[in-house]
Amino acid sequence: MKLFRKVAYALAMFWLVATVGSCSELNAEPVVAKFTVVPLGTNGGLMESNLSCYLIAPFGQTDFIALDAGTVFKGLQKANANLNNAEERLTPSHIKAYAISHAHLDHVSGMVLNSPEDTSKPILALAPTINTIRDHLFNWEVWPNFANEGEGHTLNQYHYVRLKPEQTYAVKDTQMTITAFPLSHSGHSASTAFLVKHHADSVLYLGDVGPDVIEKSDQLYHVWKTVAPLVQAHQLRAIFMESSFPNSHPDHLLFGHLTPKWMMSELQTLAELVDSSNPNAALEGLKVVVTHIKPSVAGPAIAELRIMEDLNALNHLKLQFILPESGKPLSL
Repeated sequence: MKLFRKVAYALAMFWLVATVGSCSELNAEPVVAKFTVVPLGTNGGLMESNLSCYLIAPFGQTDFIALDAGTVFKGLQKANANLNNAEERLTPSHIKAYAISHAHLDHVSGMVLNSPEDTSKPILALAPTINTIRDHLFNWEVWPNFANEGEGHTLNQYHYVRLKPEQTYAVKDTQMTITAFPLSHSGHSASTAFLVKHHADSVLYLGDVGPDVIEKSDQLYHVWKTVAPLVQAHQLRAIFMESSFPNSHPDHLLFGHLTPKWMMSELQTLAELVDSSNPNAALEGLKVVVTHIKPSVAGPAIAELRIMEDLNALNHLKLQFILPESGKPLSL
């Protein structure tokens, strides 16, 4: 994958140039990329060809973990079109594991539909998510059982790995570890935050989640307490965090999701844990990749525009918001 490494390197140089002369106290030195992320799908519904899935690998490598798997094949097609080289292409074999935050269809449908053409790999998730996939998807009723447990003949292509909360797991065939943290997602289903590490550097990926105050939970607060020292040590490269709806969306219809005001409220909590004496500067320059935007039937760009306008209007923390695009790599 020489060409892919060249693309990742070029992106890293872009971020390096962009940060020189504007580095904050948090990032006092020019940033050098530590991870490559290839978004295969970024939306939170409506568009079957663009649902949550993010490939992550150490910078310069192509052994990826897929964080969720709503869209796989179409996202690989888009990524390969951007690489523009028929001889060096991303394929399902570059995905060494699926890490599934929860079993809602917009987070698993790509994995399920593409399973006949996939390669053998583990499915990493908390036990409730594994059990839902086993009992209600790979069960010979909804879909053939491509896994190693469950109803009927097991095809053994996928192997379930039940992650224990807050226990670090080394992902086979990669140089990364992953740690799972339970999240509250409307009270009817659990979700997950994944902390992916390579050496000293980390990326935090949040699955679907509602604000603690509405969910009557402290699970997101616990995640913030865990990653605050990583921010202090300049080791958290980015946070992938949902903002499903614009601020005009009423709280009683969130159903376990965030709006820009609630995203900023939660990030304010993190800022205060990082530096209680000066929270408004604690996260300055930190990259926040905005995920799971639910497209409007009037057009996907309308929802994105409204949400990004809302976020920028509230950005007193001086975060660096990134709106990902399917098939376009990010260097973090």
